[in-house]
Order: sequence, then structure tokens, then C-alpha cells
Amino acid sequence: MTESSLAGSPVAEEVRRKILAEISSGALAPGQRLTSERELARQLGVSRATLRHALGSLVQAGILRRVAGRSGGTFVAHAKVERDLTHVDGLPAYLQRQGFSAGSRVLATALVQADDATRTALALPEDALVHDIVRVRLADGSPISLDHARFPVDLFPDLLEQPLGGSLYELLDQVYDVRPAVSDELIEVVAATPREAQVLDVARDAPLLSVTRVTRDSNGRRFEFSHDLFRADRTRISVSSAGRGLRANASTDGNVVELRACG
Repeated sequence: MTESSLAGSPVAEEVRRKILAEISSGALAPGQRLTSERELARQLGVSRATLRHALGSLVQAGILRRVAGRSGGTFVAHAKVERDLTHVDGLPAYLQRQGFSAGSRVLATALVQADDATRTALALPEDALVHDIVRVRLADGSPISLDHARFPVDLFPDLLEQPLGGSLYELLDQVYDVRPAVSDELIEVVAATPREAQVLDVARDAPLLSVTRVTRDSNGRRFEFSHDLFRADRTRISVSSAGRGLRANASTDGNVVELRACG
């Protein structure tokens, strides 16, 4: 069997899913070293070549990582940050609840005229001005997302004079008495550009989760239009859906911080 056929074989995919299931269940913990390839292949009842291809796909996805040298091997990657799409909350709150240290670096701020997309998203007149804020968000000191947010100047006249390193939602609540009530989001998978790859410390063309969001307050007033790029290797999306008298939980099992409004 050729390498290309091994990579896409049902056996290799079955092995990949078994390892994913052990990680999801906690049987394999973040940072844990996998047993030797020889032993793992024996346990799973597959050839070492098939195992290597299954492991390789998980390494490429950021779920496993390889370390060279005598004390090296294949390890489960760092824990994912869970974000719940059912609730509107800031990223720092999610990180802190899960034991991560939250941080931000402000890359750029500006007072600009709203472009067409921003005017449409926020229902603004043609000559409207918005605050434009670009930040990189950190989990335990490592980049996890690149956030680009726009806020109407009419609602937040001196926003850029405020400290922007923490949760913007907390800031808007404390200073302007504005709180998020509803968030509409569009989520897509995109490839990292050279600049995005550099900022997020990933390879060029690495998968990113693109989240375009419009947030409204309890009066239905649109106050945020943003575009966030999350590292796909550190992001999990979960959703709680209501059925006929039942509530069901659904989550992706791919490369996985969990997403929602991220102020």
C-alpha cells in the first residue's frame, strides 16, 4: 500500500478516531506522552506504517505534537479552551473559568469612517465614524486569536482613551452601561495569511476559525461588529440546542478555544 493510500485508508482513519476518543474522554491527558509506536501499533492491532500516518494527521491538526531527542516522543498537545456558543460572554471570562491566564496585546487603534460592511452590520449612516481596535488575545501567554472590532463613536465617544487590554465587554458595561444580549456569528475555516501566521505563531496557510460577529444590547441596538481569527489547533466550538422538550449538547471534535462573543 502506498503512503498516499495509507493516509486516506479506513484503517488509518479508525486509528485516528480511537486516539481522538481517548483524548476527548481524558484517558490521554494534555501533555501526556504516548507509548512507543511499536507498543501502540500492537495495542491497536495495526501496522506501524498505518499508525504513523494516523499520528501524522493528528500532529498536522495540532492535536498531538512531536518532540525530538532522547526524552522526546509524541505528546498530547496542550489543553483546548472551551467556548460556548449558547452564551454571550467575553473571552477572558471563559479562559479564567477553565484555569487559563488571559491576556491581550493591542496592535492598533484608530478612529475611522465606517466602510460599507461596517455600516450595514451596525445600521449606520454613510458618514458614521467608528472606533477600530485590533488585538491579539493570549491564553497562558500564547496567542490564541487575532481580533478586529469596530464600535460606533456615537455610542462610545471616548472609547480609545480607555484601557483596552482587558475584556471590552466589561469595559462597555462599567463605563457606558452597555451589555451584550444577543450575538449573531458566522463561522468559517480559512487559511492563515503570512501576517496572520506571524501574529498567531502558526504556519502559513494553517487553518484558522474565522468568526464574524454582530452584537446587540437588550434594546436590540447594534454596538459591535467584529472579525476574529482563532487558532484552529486550540479552539473547540460547543452549542446547546433545544429540541422537542429536550436539550441536547453538541460539539465539534476537530482542532479546538470555544467560540462566542469575545469582548
